[in-house]
Order: sequence, then C-alpha cells, then structure tokens
Amino acid sequence: MTTDLATHARTLLDLHTAPELLVLANVWDVVSAQVVAATPGTRALATASHSIASTFGYPDGERIPLDLHLDMVRRIVQAVNVPVSMDMEAGYGHAGDTARRAIEIGVVGGNLEDQMKPLNEAVTAVEAVMAAGREAGITFVLNARTDAALRAAPGTARADVLAEVIRRGRAFLDAGAPVVFVPGLTDRQEIAEVADAFGPQKLTLISVPGVSLPARDLEALGVARLSTGPFTQRVALTALQDATTELLAGGTLPASTRALN
Repeated sequence: MTTDLATHARTLLDLHTAPELLVLANVWDVVSAQVVAATPGTRALATASHSIASTFGYPDGERIPLDLHLDMVRRIVQAVNVPVSMDMEAGYGHAGDTARRAIEIGVVGGNLEDQMKPLNEAVTAVEAVMAAGREAGITFVLNARTDAALRAAPGTARADVLAEVIRRGRAFLDAGAPVVFVPGLTDRQEIAEVADAFGPQKLTLISVPGVSLPARDLEALGVARLSTGPFTQRVALTALQDATTELLAGGTLPASTRALN
C-alpha cells in the first residue's frame, strides 16, 4: 500500500460521510476524467462501466473483457490526482478478486451490483470486496448497489419495493459497505424513507435527466452521494450529434466551444 492510496481512500470515505452531498459526474476515458477533475468543485471521480464498454464497442453487462476495462480505469487513475471509484458491475464472477485488481491500479472505491441475486450471495460478495480492502490496508469505499427498485416487477406495491430496498441495503451496510446505491429511486418521499432507514449519509443515488430531484434537494434529504452513470457520456454525445446536425444543415460549430483538451 502506498501513502497516496491510503490518503485517497480516507479522503473518499470522508467525502461520503460529510453532510455535504458528494456529486460525481461519471467519466469513461482519460480526457473526460481530466475535464471533470479540472472542473472547480470536483473532489473525486467515478467511472461508468456502461460508458467504458460503449467506448470500446461493447454492450453493458460485463461484456467488455475485464483486462480491457481495468486498463482504461488504470489510465484514468494515472491521469488525475483525486480519488477514483470504479464501477465493477457485478464483480466479473469474483467480486473480491476484481476489487483486489482494482486496488492494485490505484482505485479506492467502487460500485457492486447485486442483480437481485439471493441475499446471502450478494452479502458474501460485499464481504469479499471489503476484505480485499482490508488486505490492502484501506477502507474500500464500496457503493453497494441493490436493483430492488430498478427491477421491481410491474404492479408491485411500492411499500413492498421499498421494504426490499431497505432489507437488502441494511444487509449490505451490516456487511461493511459504507454506502448503498439505489438506482430507480426518484420520488422525494421514498428517498426520505430509505435515507431514514439506512441512517445519515448512507444512501447514494443516480441523477436521471428530466426525472431526478436537484442535487440541493437530495442533500437536504440526507443523501450521501449523487452520480450520473452513463448519462454524462450521453450529454457529451448529444452535444456532438446536435453540433453535427447543425453543421450538416449549413451552419457552424457552437461559438461556446472551449478548448478543453
């Protein structure tokens, strides 16, 4: 373990436990990481697995080879001087080993999907990741993800959905995960209920364009972290397509374009 690794791990954990909301605009390659890291107010970075896979022409869902995925994350870590959290998807078959490999390249936190596997299996995976961090001498900032809200069967009563979110999230917290990520949770009252059930600064969410509450509102509700997943890459690609459309229609590139690379 290097001093920088320990320092970054402690910094990332502190950012999650502070009352101020940690906002992470997810990145997918070196230049996106450098642009986000250089933006005033950025204190850490998180990678987006969907976006990294797309960069190389792979669909989401652990289709990109782990070696290729890790190589891009390594390049990102080496290009910036802030803590980096990696989206490890569901752990590529062995969450503990994947976390060890991520830590070896300088990663100090990460997402891990439960994919609604039996709870004992999901908890075992969380424990394996946290053990990998301890072996490296750090508290790995695991953002343990439950898909209980995202994958709820149509027509399921919301009370039952939230009960399952809380059951799985509490189990992950009890297994050592510092925070729990609940995609699919956007309603103000539901967010407040889950945040209260998890405890202060334990819930993390994703910002969905046109759907999610503003970051300031989530901070007031006690949310620990807000990330953007694949949506920041889609923002960039939307701008690219819009600019191309304007150019092909006889116009010009946007005058507001900045030299960021």
